[in-house]
Order: sequence, then structure tokens, then C-alpha cells
Amino acid sequence: MERGRCADYEAFAALQGAALSASAVPARYWPALWRKLDGEVFDAGEYFGIMQVEEAEEEGGGDEEIEEGLSKKPNPGNELCYKVIVTNESGLQAANSNSIFLIDHAWTYRLEHARQQLLQVPGLLHRMANLMGIDFHGEAPDEGAVSQVLEEMWKYNQTYQLSHGTAEEKVPVWYIMDEFGSRIQHSDEPTFATAPLFYVPQQIAYTVLWPLRDLENGEEVTRDFAYGETDRLIRKCRLLPWRPAEVLDIDHFTSEPSDDHYQAILNENKEKLPISVKHPVYDKSKIFKVFTDLQQVLQNLTHSRFEFTNSEQEADILYNFSHFKDYRKLSEERPHVMLNQFPCENLLTVKDCLASISRRVGGSEGPKWLPRTFNLRTELPQFISYFQQRERRGEDNHWICKPWNLARSLDTHITKNLNNIIRQRENIPKVVSKYIENPVLFHLEDVGLVKFDIRYILLLRSVKPLRLYAYDVFWLRFSNRPFSLDDLDDYEKHFTVMNYAPGVSLKQIHYDEFIPLFEKQNPEFSWKAVEKEIFKAFAELFQAACAKPAPLGICDYPSSRAIYAVDLMLKWDTTSDGKPFMQPQILEVNFNPDCDRACKYHPSFFNDVFSTLFLDETNDCHVTAIV
Repeated sequence: MERGRCADYEAFAALQGAALSASAVPARYWPALWRKLDGEVFDAGEYFGIMQVEEAEEEGGGDEEIEEGLSKKPNPGNELCYKVIVTNESGLQAANSNSIFLIDHAWTYRLEHARQQLLQVPGLLHRMANLMGIDFHGEAPDEGAVSQVLEEMWKYNQTYQLSHGTAEEKVPVWYIMDEFGSRIQHSDEPTFATAPLFYVPQQIAYTVLWPLRDLENGEEVTRDFAYGETDRLIRKCRLLPWRPAEVLDIDHFTSEPSDDHYQAILNENKEKLPISVKHPVYDKSKIFKVFTDLQQVLQNLTHSRFEFTNSEQEADILYNFSHFKDYRKLSEERPHVMLNQFPCENLLTVKDCLASISRRVGGSEGPKWLPRTFNLRTELPQFISYFQQRERRGEDNHWICKPWNLARSLDTHITKNLNNIIRQRENIPKVVSKYIENPVLFHLEDVGLVKFDIRYILLLRSVKPLRLYAYDVFWLRFSNRPFSLDDLDDYEKHFTVMNYAPGVSLKQIHYDEFIPLFEKQNPEFSWKAVEKEIFKAFAELFQAACAKPAPLGICDYPSSRAIYAVDLMLKWDTTSDGKPFMQPQILEVNFNPDCDRACKYHPSFFNDVFSTLFLDETNDCHVTAIV
């Protein structure tokens, strides 16, 4: 290799080497891969062909044809099966450093844009329908064909995630390989491996294909659709989109994880638990120095017992936006310093942990106030069993997939497609929760009956004893379109978080205006009675979260205080005698919530928060004790 080219290759290896190693691409292929990427060389057609296996109508018949090119238009009306085979007369040698190939991507998208792109991108729907064997001949986009593609695409989808950028940019990307890549079939003993590769200089993603052994002319190219999975049951579950089967024999009841599970979470978060300390009793006239990086606090805390300092070392109170980790050092060196978070509070604020600790109330089915939730990473078989049993009983099977630790409804999707949910497991960690199919709706003028959710601000003063307060003002968010159990990818129908969506109108109704409207629309239900049930759910949740010592529960650290936002909905349920009632459904608990609206409409908000949390004075504050 010439010196200049050698330097170019070394730069490529430095830039892409970590990703190639993580994908287990053998280093012997890297130089050839670089040349093919740099020159956009797609030479798979010189080595492979696509075999079409068509079931014949007559008994005992079947014919096969080999197409030397790398695309084949399906014959509408016939069940078609494709195989990719080696067509090179000399076969393919795994030791040959040139035996690595690029596969182009026919469609790359994020889920929330899929329907729109199929309807608007010229030729995309026709190509996807052809690739998936869907009968579609029209020129204009057809909603029926679009829905079929959206249903079938989970047998063809692949995924990757960018490791840099904003939260929005890190949302997983889905893609479908071109006709060649999409025809490669599954095998438990694959002959090839594949991996997505984002080629940085071109800002383009490809899939790379390389052999796992030598192949002769005529041998099939296969890959493992559940690559790396050694657990037999999980493999069976992951392969259900291509090998449908029932797993009804699996017990769908989910118990709370082991103690080791919580210890592993603590280790992964790199939190160091504090030593036992006694918090000092302060004089009633003491002025506390506050160190904070939150502008909302700096601009709105005006209470005379608090003053700001730029020195973290001289502060009595640390009130920071980012997560604190080293409680041990703080407890050893400065036990008197109070802070706005608790060790192990992620058990509340991360969705899989929230579901786990909630099982301490109501057993393996979980409490009535939390939608039935499964961790897709650790409880996939139980979820599939539950899904299939509901399906068999004819019960509603709409589910919502949520990342463990993303806010603002990012990468959150509603579906009744089991294949979709199974494949969601392949990107960032997610839970799947029963979608509330019968929510309590609110009539918005000029819109109709829409979904709404409610946000309460909770103040945790201490763990032992448990002292929890709710701020007396709550906030409401509304969908922009009337609710119905269809158009599951219509964001403005099914979601209520409108303040982050560009160009989307935001409907606001203040709590004191909402309550009389709510009671007028639901004359048999007083808001006071509904709120009593909401507070009961909050009390049970925090009692569960504090029921066990850290790291199995929120740590009893006397110098900790915290503010959380709890988002919930109301759903219709019935008592044993058939009487309807409103059941609170806790959706998530948020760490360090955005309090912009609270400060805007209630200037005393942070004065009330600081008085309650740090002075233990609530008489003149707009808070209600829950526990």
C-alpha cells in the first residue's frame, strides 16, 4: 500500500476501529472494507445470486430459479421465498481478505416518521411492498398498503443508535436492507455475519457482510437473526417474528428481582452510599447558604432564610441539576450539608425500577395504580405469554414501549403488533406497559373528548420516618385530537407532551379552572374524592420505595431532600358490583423536573419548596402532607 494510502487507511482504522471491533469484524477484512467504502464498491453481485423458491400449485411440486442479479420483483399472488446463494464458481474463502461486502440500505427512518415517509417519498411504498411481497400496483400511496408495510416491516427491520448528539439524535434509527440483504435468511448455524456500520466520512450507514467459514458454489448465505443469544427460551422468543409459536406454558407472573439485581444497578450507576450520620439541629434563625446551578432557583428563591453562594465548599445546601454520586465522601467530610437528591432514588425515576419496586404492592400483577409493565430485557418470555393469553381471551392488547431512562415521550411508541414489541428489545433498554385503552377523557371546546394527564410535584422530606408532601397546585396536559384506539402513530391523538413538539399547539388549563369543568363533565365524581385516591397511590408508591434498605430501596440519608414530578392519568374501572370508578395510573416519576410553569404562575413556589424541605416549616406553604 502506498504511503499516502497507508496513512488514509490508518486514519480509517483509528476512526472506525472501535465500532468494527465491537461488531466482531475480523481485522483481516478491514483494509478491503476501507477500499470498498472509500470507492463505494458494491461487488456482492460478483459472488452471490438470489434464488426464488416458489411453491407450485400441484402436489409434490416446486420450482426454483436463480437470478444472477441482486433484485427480484415478486410475482403477486404467489407465496414466494427467497434465498441468497454463492454463485461464484470458485466459492468463497473466509481467509481471503477481500471476502467482505457492503449492503446498501433501502430505507432508513425513525419510527415516528415511518407512515409519513411511506406516503410522501416517491417510490418508497412501491419498493417496500415489492420487497415484502405485498400486493400493491397503484401509483398513488394507498393507506391499506401503508398499513400492511408498517405491519410486515418488523420481519425486515434492523436498528442502530448514534452515540453522539442531542437526546433526539440518539433515538434509535431503524433501517431495511436492500433487496439483496433482505433476502438473506435465518439459520441457527449461519454461514455469514452482518453488522451495521456508520461510515463517518460519508455520514452514511451500511451493513457489512462477511463469511464465518469457506463456502462452495451453490451454498446458501444465512445469518443468525438472534445473533449472540445463547439462552434457548430467549432465542425462541426473539425468533417469533419469523418462527411463530405459542409460549403459553411460561408463567407470566413477574416477581420482584433479586437483591443482586439492585446491587448491580448501584454498581452500574457508580453511586457510593453514605455512612450513617445524624443530621444537626439548626437554630431557627440560621441563614442557609445555597449553591445551585439551576436558574429557576436563582431567579425565584427569595426567602430570607436562604442566600446564594458561588462556593460549593462553603454551602449548607447543594441544589444541583446533575446526579450526585459520591454520598460516602460527602457523609464523611461534610455530613451537615443538605442536598436535593437521595441515594438510590433512581428506583423511582427509572421506569424498569419503578415497575420492580411497585411489585411490593399488589404482588406479581403489581398495584392497581400502575399499568402492567414488563422489562423487555429480563421479562420477554413472561410478556409474550401474557400477550398471547390476552389475545386468546379476546382482551385488548394495545401496549406502549418506553425507554427506561428517556423523558419527553422520546422513542415511545404504541402498538398491538407483537413482532414490533419483540424487535424493540434490540436497541436501547425498554419496558412495555399496558396502554390505557379506556382513559378518563376531558371535553375540550372545539376539539372534543381528549386524553389528558396530570402532573403533581412531590416533596420528599425524609425516608425514616417517611415524610412526603404534595404541592397544592397540579398541572394538566392535553392531547390535541379526539381519542380513539386507532392511528396509533398519531402523536397529537395519543400523547399529551406538546410543549417540546415544534409547530404543535399547546392547550393549557389551570388547575383551578379545570376542577369545576371536570366535575361538571363528571357530575358523579368530586375532584376531592379523586385526589384522595391519587394521594393514596403516591403514599403506597413511596412506602414501597422506602420499604427496604439501600440499594434495595431509597437510602435513609438524613441530609437528603428531593423534589419529584409524578405524571399520571385516570382510567375507568369497575367495582365488583359493576359500579364505575376512576383509577389513578402512575406513568412515571421525574427527577429534578422543569418548574418553569410553577414559577411563572406561582412566584412563591421555590420559597414553599425550600421551607418545606430544608426548614421543615409548612404552615404558610401551599403543600399538603401525604405521609
